[in-house]
Amino acid sequence: MYYTTLNDYLKNKFGSKVIKLSLDGHNSCPNRINNQGGCIFCSSRGAGEFTFSDFNINRQVEFQKTFMSKKWKSDKFIAYFQNFTNTYGDIGYLKKMYNDVIKINGIVGLAIATRADCLNDEVMEMLIDLNKKTFLWLELGLQTVNEKTIELINRGYTHREFEDGVNKLKRANIKFLTHVIYGLPYETYEDYLNTLNYVYKIKPFGVKFHSLYIQRDSKLFKFYLENDIRLITRDEYVKIVCDSLEKLPKEIVVHRITGDPDKKLHIAPMWCRDKLTVISEIYSELKKRKFK
Repeated sequence: MYYTTLNDYLKNKFGSKVIKLSLDGHNSCPNRINNQGGCIFCSSRGAGEFTFSDFNINRQVEFQKTFMSKKWKSDKFIAYFQNFTNTYGDIGYLKKMYNDVIKINGIVGLAIATRADCLNDEVMEMLIDLNKKTFLWLELGLQTVNEKTIELINRGYTHREFEDGVNKLKRANIKFLTHVIYGLPYETYEDYLNTLNYVYKIKPFGVKFHSLYIQRDSKLFKFYLENDIRLITRDEYVKIVCDSLEKLPKEIVVHRITGDPDKKLHIAPMWCRDKLTVISEIYSELKKRKFK
């Protein structure tokens, strides 16, 4: 492989295939509550389109184990709390949920998607404790370092606040990864490189690369209809991802190289639907570049 994939990293660490189980912690998001509906690209499910929404975490885990067994066979799993902000809310509820889930048979690790501005002292104390008990990483939505774009997409916290969150996790020796979106409205190739260079600078445990896509249940859909914005093409996306991977240090684990829209809600750009073709073209381009 041309770079360190999450699959290879986990196989090396745990000795066999490890499967992520997408779980719904039924948390909310302060950006939705306090900041006019949240980030413009976020769907109504808060990026949790592929979770099984049951209030019983044990049932969710068993459902996802069964569902994922159709693709892969494994007895080792990462509990992945994916949608909305999973360090926001009642700290007692969060502590119980996470401590309960890591005790379930087969769960070898915990992944928590959250926001960099939702890491207060109580949360950090909880995370430090969890980090002692299980293999833990956090997922933070960077998206871009361009402050104008940050304001436009209604992310709800500045780049400085993102950096403050990163520094808290680094001081606590807690792994984190960053999400990067290529194709945000009005951004240029230079903006992509600036974001990429920042990722190299902070040296996260991992990174996820996404292209911008539009779903009907997001605020971005209305923005798209009312404004003249140019969407990134597949060729442009393949190029910037390959440029990113060529420069990426091996110790930064690549968790994703393209997004996965809900086809029932997705409206543009249409090439995003064909995930396998996008990945194939990325591999093909890397091979042409003789990237190793």
